Amino acid sequence: MHTREDVKALATELVACQKLLAGLGDASRQHIILSMMTMDKCHGARVVEIAARTNLSRPAISRHLQILKAAGIVKVRKEGTKNYYYLDPDMASIERLVRVLQKSIEIGADLQKNSGGTF
Repeated sequence: MHTREDVKALATELVACQKLLAGLGDASRQHIILSMMTMDKCHGARVVEIAARTNLSRPAISRHLQILKAAGIVKVRKEGTKNYYYLDPDMASIERLVRVLQKSIEIGADLQKNSGGTF
């Protein structure tokens, strides 16, 4: 059985995942992520390369990549004046979200077991 402290800890973890959830919550960013996954460019892709695979402008791609970077989904590697964007191989932010969702499922199941949802 989970305690109120467990729920408070879950709430804190959810707040910590807000940037990731916002990053994943946009259809254009989802399309960018999927496009990057299919590019076969382990070293990273430039904005112009990503824009060529989407229906978005280079400025829009750049804006979305900054959001994905802040969310911990994308990293950037600079080579001179060129920026190469790639998916974070560690995926720590996504793993954190998975743990939060698993904990949410556990707490939700406990709430169903307890009549009235009380602890």
